[in-house]
Amino acid sequence: MSKQTKKHSWGTIISRSLMIVIVGAIGVLIYVLLLARDLPSIEQLENYDPDLVTRIYSRDGKILNELFLQKRVFVNLDQIPKHMQDATVASEDRRFRDHWGISLRSVLRAVAVNLLSLSYREGFSTLSQQLARNLYKSIGFEESILRKIKEVITAIQIERTYTKDEILEMYLNTVYFGHGTYGVQAAAKQYFDKDAEELTLDEAALLVGLLPSPASYSPINHPDKALVRRNTVLRLMRDQGYITQEDYAEARALPLEDIKEESPRGLAPYFTEYVRRLLEKEDEKLGVNIYRDGLKIYTTLDSRLQAIAEKVVMESIRKNQAAFNEQLFKNEEEFSRLAYLNIYPEDTVKMMMEGELPLYQELRDKLLVQCAFVALDPRTGQILAMIGGRSDYVDQYNRAVQAARQPGSVFKPFVYTTAIDNGYPVTKQLMNQPVVLNVQNASGEWVKWMPRNYDGSTGGLTTLREGLRHSLNLISVRMVQELVPAIEVKHLAQRLGISTDIRAVDAIALGTSEVYPMEIVAAYAAFSNKGVYSRPYAITRIEDRFGNVIKEYFPQQEEVLSAETAYLMTNLLQTVIDRGTGGRARWMFKFYRPAAGKTGTTQGWSDAWFVGYTPQIAAGVWFGVDQYPISLGKGQSGAKAALPSWARFMRMAHDSLKLPVENFERPEGIIEVEICSVSKELPTAACPVETEIFIKGTEPTRRCKVHRGL
Repeated sequence: MSKQTKKHSWGTIISRSLMIVIVGAIGVLIYVLLLARDLPSIEQLENYDPDLVTRIYSRDGKILNELFLQKRVFVNLDQIPKHMQDATVASEDRRFRDHWGISLRSVLRAVAVNLLSLSYREGFSTLSQQLARNLYKSIGFEESILRKIKEVITAIQIERTYTKDEILEMYLNTVYFGHGTYGVQAAAKQYFDKDAEELTLDEAALLVGLLPSPASYSPINHPDKALVRRNTVLRLMRDQGYITQEDYAEARALPLEDIKEESPRGLAPYFTEYVRRLLEKEDEKLGVNIYRDGLKIYTTLDSRLQAIAEKVVMESIRKNQAAFNEQLFKNEEEFSRLAYLNIYPEDTVKMMMEGELPLYQELRDKLLVQCAFVALDPRTGQILAMIGGRSDYVDQYNRAVQAARQPGSVFKPFVYTTAIDNGYPVTKQLMNQPVVLNVQNASGEWVKWMPRNYDGSTGGLTTLREGLRHSLNLISVRMVQELVPAIEVKHLAQRLGISTDIRAVDAIALGTSEVYPMEIVAAYAAFSNKGVYSRPYAITRIEDRFGNVIKEYFPQQEEVLSAETAYLMTNLLQTVIDRGTGGRARWMFKFYRPAAGKTGTTQGWSDAWFVGYTPQIAAGVWFGVDQYPISLGKGQSGAKAALPSWARFMRMAHDSLKLPVENFERPEGIIEVEICSVSKELPTAACPVETEIFIKGTEPTRRCKVHRGL
């Protein structure tokens, strides 16, 4: 072959090779452009909008709970400790500050390892590539070359658009840390119950150690593996000069401590669940997603009052449970029936009931003393505190708003209010003698029933004031039979916000129709608020993640009683606390502020109530067993089982908030009149006298006949 021919052949080979390279390069470029065309635009990256946690706040600024599908709370880079940033770079991308989206050295190393092993054993993702994977759902998570190419393209776009600090900030707010948490703030709360800015060096290293495989290195499920990974991250930080040998040795020597084994259920769990259900009804109307949009829900609850309520109610729960246990253990037949002793060992059940072991789920509705508590601002209807059940057995049943229970004597003020509203003075006298009622039994048959007073007493003529002061059942029944029909009492209860089916029969006087605890507290609050009923509400405003107000909530109020009727009813209920069935609040629990309230006990001691108020706070508490009509135990009346927690709460609540002492404001239509203390008529010179209050126009006009001739 001639030199010219050889020269021509080499030229052809080179030119063809160049053509192949060019065509190949063009093909690769076209392929890359096609891939890039399928990726989301950079504008979507610039307007990155991840799912964020919705937070529920108390009125005093405490976080009560969080709602989320993916638990994520965005924080700025300056709220993330430097050692957390350094640990991330040291462990996940040591050349982060130097590359432009991909690290060629890492790529070459990964290619060599994968070729030699003939498998996919090592990746080469930079932080920018991992961020791309986190941000773009369409990239996918499968281990493939195609995914890597897409990551590289997006990573380069990210590097061209953002600074290194901005990329690190986005990464630390989007990366998955296990147990449903995304981002360093959510992870810090999940594992250490603190904010990200409070993380120590060893805690930061532990979190970064989770990133390669959060499930495998979980400090909750695999503490030994988590400890090894943490120490590896600390060693990398030392080797790369981020920390000193002394820092390394000190942090490495620390054990794993204070790791939260489960997500905190938050403050006021029954209240926050109540709020969540309200929000689920609102989200469609407002065009928001409460689990994704990072909303701020500001509520009416005061965390200080909630803490007081939980403390005093649980103290009463323990005492009431002990009394319940004692009486049930003595009744072998009843105990065997309720505790399924043909299935469960007696000694084990007793230990459970005494709090030494958790009680079996299927026994809780029969053997646990339960509770409900609500505190309201009577002037607005704002819910200040709410307990829907025991804090040691939290469930989905919120007894404060879902448990319809017989109120017993707590219902009597509605009977008295109806009488006062119809012009009867508090000096109206009725015979404290037995009566007969027609009532329906459990089979629906009508039978004769003779109710008795709680203490079995009877007497002569008794005023309305004395009847309520001593909670005399016979006086209440006679009021319905002689003064105000049951249907009028029902209508008044409905005006005061009672939504349950109140049966308009004579037994209405004894509180035999069920009510919800929150509704009856709100009804009493109307007495405190001069006859203006305020509908209870829990949310004051909803803000989006940027602080824009989406919706505000305000009091919904209606005048349902005259101010004079409300004041007179309050005055009667003050007598109950000052020198009646509620007197323990004064002499035993030292609650001396002006207050009004009423005890309630149902037949067989199945329910124990106390509901009362001051001008600033209305509150009510209920105790009972979920399965009706299991008894709390003989003698477990409202005064004994329920009043103590109410009185302690009211005393501590007013003192904690430093509320001034306020008297109930007397309307102009209320007058004081001197009357004969025996006949309750205008006195003669010989009459023993007392002062009573009346709505103007209902005061006595006749002179006493008892002492007229003396």
